[in-house]
Amino acid sequence: MRRTRTVTLADDPVGGAVRRTVLPTGVRILTEAVPAVRSVTFGVWVAVGSRDEALRLGGVSHFLEHLLFKGTRRRSAMQISSDIEVVGGETNAFTSKEYTCYYARVLDDHLPVAIDVICDLIADARLAPPDVETERGVILEEIAMQEDEPDEEVHDLFSRAVFGAHPLGRRIAGTVETIAPMTRQQIHGYYRRRYTPGSIVVTAAGRLDHDAVVRQVRRALDGTRLADGAADPVPARNGRRAVPTRAEATVAAKDTEQAHLVLGTATFGRRDERRFALEVLNNVLGGGMSSRLFQRVREERGLAYTTYSYTSLFADAGLLAFYAGCAPGKADQVLELVHAELAAVARHGVTAAELARGKGMLTGALALGMEDTGARMSRLGKSELLHDDFLSMDQLRARVERITRDEVNRVAAEVLTRPRAMAAIGPLDAGIGQWR
Repeated sequence: MRRTRTVTLADDPVGGAVRRTVLPTGVRILTEAVPAVRSVTFGVWVAVGSRDEALRLGGVSHFLEHLLFKGTRRRSAMQISSDIEVVGGETNAFTSKEYTCYYARVLDDHLPVAIDVICDLIADARLAPPDVETERGVILEEIAMQEDEPDEEVHDLFSRAVFGAHPLGRRIAGTVETIAPMTRQQIHGYYRRRYTPGSIVVTAAGRLDHDAVVRQVRRALDGTRLADGAADPVPARNGRRAVPTRAEATVAAKDTEQAHLVLGTATFGRRDERRFALEVLNNVLGGGMSSRLFQRVREERGLAYTTYSYTSLFADAGLLAFYAGCAPGKADQVLELVHAELAAVARHGVTAAELARGKGMLTGALALGMEDTGARMSRLGKSELLHDDFLSMDQLRARVERITRDEVNRVAAEVLTRPRAMAAIGPLDAGIGQWR
């Protein structure tokens, strides 16, 4: 039988020691000690998301996230929430395309309570049939709500335009057609297959002792199917490689006051070392009020109130996208302006001043984003699940500082000349933008 293994990953001067323990089952536990605070954020990450779902089970990961809060063999839904709230804490969860996270934030004195509650719902959920029906109604309402928020829905349309029928192109919450007929048996089977020790990462950050956290996690899992035993392999990720489809335009005609536009392209995945240069490029193009697109679209032309760019990186592919919300009659002008600016950056690259600003924004965001225990807990989980590596803040800043102008310009020349996809919602014609 494998033994418990503990290593120190970093001794970060901005925070504290980052330590990692692997239990005999394969459950991984990472903590960061931050002695100067009184709070702790505790999370359990599961290496499963919407891209791992079969077509007929679209939305099951998110459905399961809801159901785990409905009760275990030891706790009712009311007890799950009240056990945390009675000590002044808060708990929540979220599902992404490649992982699911459940977490609680409490005072350090009450960390054992948070560990017990979150581990209980992860390891021993009942998934009672009446709860399945209740949450089905809640999720169908959530889907309807998303469709009433065009500034959010347009990003789902854009993912579909880029990835087509691949699971990365689907909505995380699923659709009415998949959620309505989904059975308790299907959800329970997915839970048993995917929520296994090898897919579990436990993270905590704040005023804590690593060895105590390990002991408390083992105690909380004792007697459950996630308890110590034979080493459990990580479940296989959806084997379909994310190959972007040909660039497409998706226009959803709706009677809205604004046109909501997303224009962008596919990129490389998050394990590509060029991701740092891509993030700098993203900052230059649409990160903040001094970015090129904000200046051109809003400040110089007054065509939109909100405009920005963003990246979404997955295991084997990614997105670089540009959003603008504008009057429907200005949509063609906005798209033309964005196309022209992207072509100019692809051809001529970024300036030295833009490089400095893009790097400064990235290092600043990294540091400022670590000023609460929740962000530090998330960094541990994402480092382990998504990158199989942990970089301290000093290491991250050093990597960003090494980025050269040539490196950013090479990424711009490659990514910004790829075929572009577009998604739009509003009272628009299907041929808007002559985007091809």
